[in-house]
Amino acid sequence: MKKTAILFFTFMLITAKAECQEKSKIDFFKQIKTEKVISDSTIVWKNFGPGMSGYNEEFWTHPTDPNSMFMGPDMHVSYGTWDGAKSWHTLKDSDGSGFDMERVLDIVFSKQNPDFGVALERRGDVYTSYNRGRTWKLIYHIPRIEGNHPSNAHTKIAIHPKNDNEWLIGAGDFWNIKDNHRSLANPHGAINDRASYGYILKTVDAGKTWSKIASNISKNLDVGRIIYHPTNPSTIFIATNYGLYTSTNGGVDWHASHEGLPNNLPRDLTSYYDEKTGAFILYLVEQTMYSSNGNTISSKGGVYKSTDYGKSWENITSNLTIDLNKINFSAEIDRYYKTIGSWFNLSKNEAKDKYSNLPSEILPVFNRLVVNPINPDEIYVSFNKKHDVTFGAGDVWKTDNGGASWFACARQGSYWLSEKDKAYWQGRNNPIGANVEFAHLQTYMDHEVERSGNRMMNINSLGEVFIGIDQQTLKSSDQGKTWQQIDDYETSVGSNKWIGRGDSNLPGRFMLLETGIKNRRLLASGEHGLWQTTDLEDWPDKQAVAVKQLDGQVQDYEGNHGQHSTATVAVHPTDPNIIYSLAWRQEHRGKFRRSKDAGKTWENIATIFDAANNSWEGVATQYSLTIDPENPKNMYFCTVKNPISEVGSKAPQLTKGGYGFYRSFDGGYTWELNNTGFHKNASVRRITMDPQNSNNLYAALNDANGGLYSTTDKGSTWKKMTLPAEIKAVNSIFIDRNNGYFYIATGRRTGSYEEGGVWRSKNKGKKWQQLFKAPFVWQVESSPVNPELLVISVASQPIAMADNFKNPGIYLSTDAGENWNKINKGLGQPDKMVDVKPDPYNENVLWAAGWGSGWFITYLNGTKEPWLNK
Repeated sequence: MKKTAILFFTFMLITAKAECQEKSKIDFFKQIKTEKVISDSTIVWKNFGPGMSGYNEEFWTHPTDPNSMFMGPDMHVSYGTWDGAKSWHTLKDSDGSGFDMERVLDIVFSKQNPDFGVALERRGDVYTSYNRGRTWKLIYHIPRIEGNHPSNAHTKIAIHPKNDNEWLIGAGDFWNIKDNHRSLANPHGAINDRASYGYILKTVDAGKTWSKIASNISKNLDVGRIIYHPTNPSTIFIATNYGLYTSTNGGVDWHASHEGLPNNLPRDLTSYYDEKTGAFILYLVEQTMYSSNGNTISSKGGVYKSTDYGKSWENITSNLTIDLNKINFSAEIDRYYKTIGSWFNLSKNEAKDKYSNLPSEILPVFNRLVVNPINPDEIYVSFNKKHDVTFGAGDVWKTDNGGASWFACARQGSYWLSEKDKAYWQGRNNPIGANVEFAHLQTYMDHEVERSGNRMMNINSLGEVFIGIDQQTLKSSDQGKTWQQIDDYETSVGSNKWIGRGDSNLPGRFMLLETGIKNRRLLASGEHGLWQTTDLEDWPDKQAVAVKQLDGQVQDYEGNHGQHSTATVAVHPTDPNIIYSLAWRQEHRGKFRRSKDAGKTWENIATIFDAANNSWEGVATQYSLTIDPENPKNMYFCTVKNPISEVGSKAPQLTKGGYGFYRSFDGGYTWELNNTGFHKNASVRRITMDPQNSNNLYAALNDANGGLYSTTDKGSTWKKMTLPAEIKAVNSIFIDRNNGYFYIATGRRTGSYEEGGVWRSKNKGKKWQQLFKAPFVWQVESSPVNPELLVISVASQPIAMADNFKNPGIYLSTDAGENWNKINKGLGQPDKMVDVKPDPYNENVLWAAGWGSGWFITYLNGTKEPWLNK
């Protein structure tokens, strides 16, 4: 009897414990669904880059703290530095929805309180910070007047110099350089759906209430700059697409201030103020306007200054013009005719025929202007040759003497390296030769013809200048004599081994962690090819990660262009020097590519895809390149019709190839598309091979009629497996090699909460258990060295559905899914982590890739050891 009682009591304890654990899990899933949860503070992700590697439209320097700077790159990330660019950190909330501070259009800080700042995001969201930009809080959403576009772009912010409660925000899309081109027929620029126009918003109570001012100038008013006079703030200056305006009564009334301006179409406006003397100077760069002059072209525009509060303007353009007859720079002549054609609504060839005589004095279209705050005679202007419509040698021009003479101070590319037209440039007292240093882009930039364009420019309180050429952030500390990148560290000079400083704007992709070489991880990226991890040499931080590009810009020179957008990669199972890859856009798109020497040289051995679109655009998104370990001639991959986690998520109409499951039985020379057994219009997002039988493959289909499919004959026929009824789409399938367990990640971007999550089967799909609840899960994987350790990536649904689930990001379980821990600290895109994996050799290391933020590493359990194996 006693024994029976003990057994009963033990049973009751076990049951109670199980019920308690189950309730705890239910409470956890309810909590992450309905309220914001803060991540484990002991697990911090470190972004190792490569730095930038994307386009950055805006860069802001703090007005009084030269070590504090901020940037707003285009891949839905934003970064700040508080140590002078030694390191960069996300401005986004790692535990937020992922939608905050996504495309920042302006950041301004108070001159009274250096910790107070205001930021403006593309949706019309206004944020404030009280800790010098380290964290931001949404305080207002600017309502959209008409239309239902998800964005509501406004342009620039100004904070009253003596009252931090008063701010001004300009309406418009002035700085959208790609989509806002001027012409003779449209000198005021484009009207874009993503923006509101026609006014300036004003608040006098720190954003609690707002009123509209300057609303009677034009319904299409596009505000480029707003400047308060520093000591008489009732005087305000605005540069707009309809001219320069001044108010002397705090914005109640406005009057034109354009005497001396030839066009009154400002492209940028800045000011200089000397606290000691009270001197206040305005500087303005005009939109260049072109006119016919027989069989050539004349231009009006340039740089102007005003010392009388904008009442009159003095021309300081002097020799900013170029003699196109004196430069042997065919790329610039071509850009000149494109510019003239665009201005007059002619084709490039029509412009060549009509204006065959090159002008001896012609102005490019400049669009950025800064002045040194400690030297009013040091002025910089720049243009964006790639995304605006303009031309001209150099990327940035400057004057040291208040505009008496100008010269090209930022010079890069093959034209300047070759020192062409030396006599012409020396005759202008213009330095020759290239003076811009890039990181891994150096080979590419040195062979290019200076066509990348400068996208942003700013200057700090010390007079240090910052620009963005191509996909690199650059700094000059010597008044424009030389420029150095501030995105990456090189382990030693000339090593080409880079450690990102934390500001990556790289489209992260698939990570191959087991490559046949223990310390080599292969990292695929969009726009910057294929990378591998490498040794740190004598770098002091042994937990850092150094990477080296194998295929991409390092090989971009005439006759040998690298692959820019690597979709997926695999290594030969018996020879780790043989690497295979596929690209979905840009160079070598649709090719099957092979290296036999560990990435030193590459060849294309098959063309699988093509599409009727531009060569830089995408063909089918490829994934899951898989090689049979028993017969390496057998290869497989899939093309995703519904590419939910890829940049540019539209599947193009293919002219060669198709969507679904591909296989090759001759080492990748020929490929067959075989979808036998799949439903119509199936989207095969991932495939995986059974680690115990290479004839067996599994496919995760992520369309609305998707599911999990299996084949036992190498993909000749596919059969749909039975899943829980609530599952619609399967986004990934993973098989643990140690115990044979199946894991699937499910859910749709606009699907119900119930259909998403992570599921496990211990018997090859006969029965399934849900381990995690969330509406949209992209991935689940277990550790090869500890099957109890699981990591998952939970994506966000559209912003309109953000309340359906409050906590996207990466989650970790160390007990086979019984309990979960949110681990987002350090991530700038918690809602868009496209790949996350445990390290295959060290269970205390995790790796991740962000949609637009490069690659990350984190260490678990407080380990201080490096990930590299000695």
